[in-house]
Amino acid sequence: MRHLTAIILLVLALLAPALCRAGANEELQNIKKQIKEKNRLISKTQKVETKVSGELVQIQKSLAEKQSSLTVLGRDLAGVEKGIDKTHEDIEHERQEAERKKAQINRRMAALYKGGDTGNLRVFFSSESFPQMSENLRYMRSILENDKKLFQQYSDNLERLNKLKERLEQEAVKKEGLRRSIEAKRREIEQEKSRKATYLVKVRQDKQGYLASLKELQANASRLQSMIQRLEAKSRKAYSSKGRTAKGSEPARPGVTAKATPVPNQGLGAQKGRLSLPVRGNIVDRFGRHKHPEFDSFTVSNGISVAAPAGSAIHAIYDGEVIFADYFKGYGNMIIVDHGDGFFSLYAHASSIAKRVGSKVAKNDVLASVGDVDSTKGPMLYFEIRYQGKPVDPSPWFR
Repeated sequence: MRHLTAIILLVLALLAPALCRAGANEELQNIKKQIKEKNRLISKTQKVETKVSGELVQIQKSLAEKQSSLTVLGRDLAGVEKGIDKTHEDIEHERQEAERKKAQINRRMAALYKGGDTGNLRVFFSSESFPQMSENLRYMRSILENDKKLFQQYSDNLERLNKLKERLEQEAVKKEGLRRSIEAKRREIEQEKSRKATYLVKVRQDKQGYLASLKELQANASRLQSMIQRLEAKSRKAYSSKGRTAKGSEPARPGVTAKATPVPNQGLGAQKGRLSLPVRGNIVDRFGRHKHPEFDSFTVSNGISVAAPAGSAIHAIYDGEVIFADYFKGYGNMIIVDHGDGFFSLYAHASSIAKRVGSKVAKNDVLASVGDVDSTKGPMLYFEIRYQGKPVDPSPWFR
């Protein structure tokens, strides 16, 4: 609701008392529908909030589990890195051992090359006895076995080196896979947590907006209800007063007419014929009942319309207090000033408003600017003077 409903109802009361009650009831029903809708939205957002909050709790648990999983992965990664370090040490050890065996083989090959086959024959025929010959043969076989063992050890060293290198490559791949898995898990957790948290914030913001709107609607509904009760009480009082007067009064004498409500000779009431038009321009529509120039119908105007250039200043006709200053359907941007003693002045179709509700204004103060908001005849000012809620012809009030 853009403004307090009580002020709108006051405007309606100025425009038409009967319409006021009908409009108030209609407005109250509309507000009740809005309250029902807001309550539905709040209930829906509460359910969503509860659901999202529950999901966040589950996410937090999942996060803890995944953090534990990350810890395990971290330990696995540390183990792999330790294994890689050990493999590097084993490779270095095997490489040194292979180099040592290779050096022994080189020395043995050099000795064999220098001695040739005659070396073995010398060992065999240098024996002085058969037992010595047998011993020399065992020695030769031992040398051959040692040579074979030396070659086999070197071959084993090379094979182990190749396997260690393969294991090192596998462990490096495993390490990279673990590292990528850890990073992916972290991103997945953070993204999910951020998404749910952002959604929860939005849900809570929507809920706060609905609650604030609901509070305002409930306050307006309360004001409307009170206003309707006062209007109905006033209507009943007026009806009762009218009934008592009609019952207790004497029959009217022929030729005697009821007197109009006297206008007080003070304040604005004392300014009749002395005022200036609120804006400089030409009066294009006057107060009262008028016949349409083309159709066989009549219209009633409760005020006057003054054509004026757009943006022209609209002045207060007399001292008072602004009681309404906003858009009003059919009248555009409108200001109503309470001048006291039952007098009100109304200024409509403005392009902009210069005063707020509650502002004290003096005669000739600028209230607004001429415009064409909700006007069917271009830039103009629609102006009324009302006394005790009834419109009076403004023309005699201006010099």
